[in-house]
Amino acid sequence: MKHNSKPPRARKKERASIPLFERIQPDAAGIDCGQNSHFVAVPPERDPQPVREFRTFTTDLHRLADWLVLCGVKTVAMESTGVYWIPLYEILEQRGLQVVLVNARDVHNVPGRKSDVKDCEWLQQLHSVGLLRASFRPAAALVPLRSFMRQRETLVEEAATRIHRMQKALTEMNLKLHTMLADLTGQTGLLIVRSILDGERDPQRLAAHRNPRCYASHAEIVAALTGNYRAEHLFALRQNFAAYEFLLKQIPECDGEIEALLTTLAAQQPPPSTPLPAARRRQVRKHQPQFDIRGPLHRLTGGADLSQIDSIGPQAALHIIAEIGTDMRRWPSEYHFASWTSLTPNNRISGGRLLSSRTPPSANRVAAILRRCARAPAKLPPPSERFTAAWRCASEKPKPSLPPPVNSLCWSTACCPANSSITTPAPMLTISSTAPVNSSHCANVRDYSASTLLTKQPARSLSSFSGGNRDAGKMNRS
Repeated sequence: MKHNSKPPRARKKERASIPLFERIQPDAAGIDCGQNSHFVAVPPERDPQPVREFRTFTTDLHRLADWLVLCGVKTVAMESTGVYWIPLYEILEQRGLQVVLVNARDVHNVPGRKSDVKDCEWLQQLHSVGLLRASFRPAAALVPLRSFMRQRETLVEEAATRIHRMQKALTEMNLKLHTMLADLTGQTGLLIVRSILDGERDPQRLAAHRNPRCYASHAEIVAALTGNYRAEHLFALRQNFAAYEFLLKQIPECDGEIEALLTTLAAQQPPPSTPLPAARRRQVRKHQPQFDIRGPLHRLTGGADLSQIDSIGPQAALHIIAEIGTDMRRWPSEYHFASWTSLTPNNRISGGRLLSSRTPPSANRVAAILRRCARAPAKLPPPSERFTAAWRCASEKPKPSLPPPVNSLCWSTACCPANSSITTPAPMLTISSTAPVNSSHCANVRDYSASTLLTKQPARSLSSFSGGNRDAGKMNRS
């Protein structure tokens, strides 16, 4: 009986993978960061065990850095996973290694099996061939300033959250106080809330705290403070009010740390060659820092004053410097900086057609600051109202005596007392159309608009030119 016994087939030797790209950075490593452990991959020829796992304790992080230095690694790539990368990043930076922090969306692996070991190997391969783009991180000296500014912003946001919860508690008791007041945390609102928490329930006594400058009347506040007081809602109001006052105490403490660090950083720079320009019109806002920002910031930036730019105040300038630093060479041009902030159109073109130009979503803090600054002019009154206010303010000043005009064109009764046909009081601008027009007497009005307005329009006041008709637009533009 024959047995069909074949010798075992020899196992094929695994061929070494041939890299598709040339390795530009042979001394590169990749780290996959996690909460409990980090997986590190180095080039295979540097260690018999090129992939190792390290715990996230401080002693293990130092052992990780020692192993990288022993393997001759000079640059490391890691994902920005939560905040787990920050301690390792700082330790590797202190060791003199070049750390490249990459966005997790840019290093997605190919579909298939996914593990921490493969992720760190993939990072090491991409980094060695130069396919990774480093995320921006300011200089090490400015990182503490950025942390303090972000902590301060968090405190202000939490204070705003507590105000909203106070408004909710008042609404549940049908107390419409926040609808009568422009700011619940103003002088009138805080006095009334404190009186409610002290046990006062009489609307008349609560309304006695009304400030005379309050827009709502005494009767309206009395009606708004007539509500249904319940114990559970009063408890929520008391706790949120206490949390709000606690946050107000923490904000000045944070400002003290920011002032001390900003002064230290400014003292390390040489004095600027240009003097500090005069401050622009100061707008008093709530929760703004109460220390001098422009002086130290002017020296820190080498003589540049960002607060001279329209809509950018000292606090916004400090936020921008804390986020991006003072070395603008990190961006080749202003176009690269605008693209980094995600404020440029993201043109998607296919087949010669523009599919979309919507700006990509981004959590860039500098972009958020610039957007807030760009919305600041929108809070100003319309140009017609500002022009009217400026005209009325100028009309209150004494005007020099002018010779009587040749025709009946005049700006007010003060300019031409002899013209009895003008009955509009003087600060109003009136124009009569009973005589030919002489454009040489038309101050601040162009010839084309004067010939159009003065020959076709009857006597009108300046306030009537704020409408939407064509001639009014010509007058406003002139």
